[in-house]
Amino acid sequence: MDILFPSRCVGCGRRGIDICELCLATVQPLGPASCPRCGHPTRLGSVCQACLRREGYLSGIRSACAYDGVARKAIHAFKYRHRPTLAEPLATMVVLELQRRPLHVDILVPVPLHHRRLAERGYNQSTLLAKRLGETLGITVVECLERTRMTVAQARLKATQRRGNVRDAFRCIDNALVEGLRVAVVDDVCTTGATLEDCARALKEAGCASAWGVVVARDL
Repeated sequence: MDILFPSRCVGCGRRGIDICELCLATVQPLGPASCPRCGHPTRLGSVCQACLRREGYLSGIRSACAYDGVARKAIHAFKYRHRPTLAEPLATMVVLELQRRPLHVDILVPVPLHHRRLAERGYNQSTLLAKRLGETLGITVVECLERTRMTVAQARLKATQRRGNVRDAFRCIDNALVEGLRVAVVDDVCTTGATLEDCARALKEAGCASAWGVVVARDL
């Protein structure tokens, strides 16, 4: 298949590679001047006003880059154009972010897909990312969450609708898998944080010590 249909760079179309070095160099990390809880840019990296007003289950969110340019194209191809091999370069972006700002967690938990959507796509992009991260960082991946109902794709909804769409949509299948542990919930992109927040709720109710969100990109 690689001979008949060789991979093309999602940025420039160069043959034989998922993301070439030149396109990868255009992806800029968010840097330290961002809210430690949600990842939005703030002055000197302080907690933003929205997070100060809102209490939630997430301890914070680590994002490798903004959801634009090559990163946006790569994530879109990864999810919707059957390009599972993009998990490796996308996970590398996250690893670089976690090297810049270490996050001490015990396990990685991917955001689950509903079984019908998983059957349509053929793979869960969050699981592929989590496994690549786990291999590189030496952290165990635990698939302990399940999606209890089919939800509308978040990308189709306005920001005000997203929290209601995923509210109570996840549950932990075995509390013993997370009890007392520091957990990182892994996903591809974060917009409002609603999905990560509800996953964190399910994990905290199951007894985890803390729940962080780890994503490739943050939609700013």
